[in-house]
Amino acid sequence: MQQAETQKQQDRQILLAKFVVTNVAYYKKQFQYIGSKSSYVFTFNLWAFILGPIWYGARSIWNWALAFLIIETFGWVQIIRGLFGDIAFQARIRISEIESTLALRKQQLASAIENNSDKIDVYQRTVESLEANIDGIRLEAIAVEQTWVWIFLSGLFIILAAKTMQASLANVTLEKRFSASLSDKTLSNGMSPKHFALAGIFNILIVAVTVIHYSFPEFSVLFAEFPTKAFIRLTAINWVEWLFNVAVLNGDAFFDAITSVIRLLLDFLELVFVGTPWLVIICFIVLLTGLSAGIKTAIYSTAFLTYMGLLGFWVKAMTTLALLGTAACLSILIGIPLGMYCARRDKFYNFIRPIMDFMQTMPAFVFMIPVIAFFGTGKPAAVVTTMIFGGTPVVRLTVLGFRGVPEHVREAAISYGATKWYLLRKVDLPLAAPSIRAGINQTIMLSLAMVVVASLIGAKGLGEDVLEALQYANVGQGILAGFAILFCAMILDRIVQGKSR
Repeated sequence: MQQAETQKQQDRQILLAKFVVTNVAYYKKQFQYIGSKSSYVFTFNLWAFILGPIWYGARSIWNWALAFLIIETFGWVQIIRGLFGDIAFQARIRISEIESTLALRKQQLASAIENNSDKIDVYQRTVESLEANIDGIRLEAIAVEQTWVWIFLSGLFIILAAKTMQASLANVTLEKRFSASLSDKTLSNGMSPKHFALAGIFNILIVAVTVIHYSFPEFSVLFAEFPTKAFIRLTAINWVEWLFNVAVLNGDAFFDAITSVIRLLLDFLELVFVGTPWLVIICFIVLLTGLSAGIKTAIYSTAFLTYMGLLGFWVKAMTTLALLGTAACLSILIGIPLGMYCARRDKFYNFIRPIMDFMQTMPAFVFMIPVIAFFGTGKPAAVVTTMIFGGTPVVRLTVLGFRGVPEHVREAAISYGATKWYLLRKVDLPLAAPSIRAGINQTIMLSLAMVVVASLIGAKGLGEDVLEALQYANVGQGILAGFAILFCAMILDRIVQGKSR
């Protein structure tokens, strides 16, 4: 036993030597001291004090390196700015601007005196006011220039405090990284000429550019504005427009087919919700809510539906539900099978994940532009816009649900002879159902959030009332229509998530 323990210690020392590369004896002693204590212990690393963020970057501890780089950069800016910087630069710029205005006003005053104009007093007061402002700014510039000592001392204090903190944390942080590297072989010590050069160049570049920009603003014209070229922007615009024109001209049949499918489902749902007598719809929704979420929720749904009917929102609410139902149904029909496919194929999921990120983060008004170009305005375009914005959660949560199925349960089912279809139907889908149901719920909620935006491109419904209220500052109509949208969302949420709650 003792021999095995000795061998283990020797192996650890070999790994320690490979990890720290330099000053092996020093780090061996420090790591033993840190490991013998259960709480934080103070140690001082001289090289971390001298090199600062470069030491942390060279050791691949970039989270600390970036934090300390920000602090040290601020300190160096204060030191250089206090000793050599042009502190009163902004004041001189203001004086120069006021002097140009003052010269113009003096010319106007001289002309008024020459012509014996009735505006002589006005120009005289303006000139006196501008001269007083210039004198005040000059006094302010002198006072600012006299604060260079305090600016320098504050920067020196920041640098010393940051370096002391870096030196005291260096050994503890490195020891934690070494302990983590024993179980995770992907963690490297970072102590190679390449890492050291990268950390040094990065730190020096950031500090130098920042110091020049804040301490010597007259020399930082290059960093004040990005060197934009107008022809690059115009070329990019022309390319994008050319691509869209080609897609519109060559994809008429494809986009017409999509529009036909959307229109078919939308007309059917509008016939169901709008054409069916209101009493039938209310009874159906209340019964469905009661079966899904209970009697108490069914009573709330009845009150919500009564609110929509009494305030005249019934037809528009049903139109909104038809539009939402079309977008949600298509999103769910596409999203769940796509999520099931992606759950077992990491490469494909990694491919479409940036596309879904784009769909969720791009502002709705931006992707409405190509939608209008391809589908025109109206309800089909509104459905497509709603699908783009609200269709991704069902895919993501379906993937999450399938990947959350315990592997030992699947292995047990396979060992008993379960086929792929049986495994999907009896194991994967039931265990992933809560996550899938949450994805459906999120898709419906996000689709409802697009009701007002979709009304901008011709979709009718409750969003139209909100849009009119915004245009004519009709507070009452907007608030009442907003509550109607909220009640639609609450009813759908209880229907979808009722049993899981």
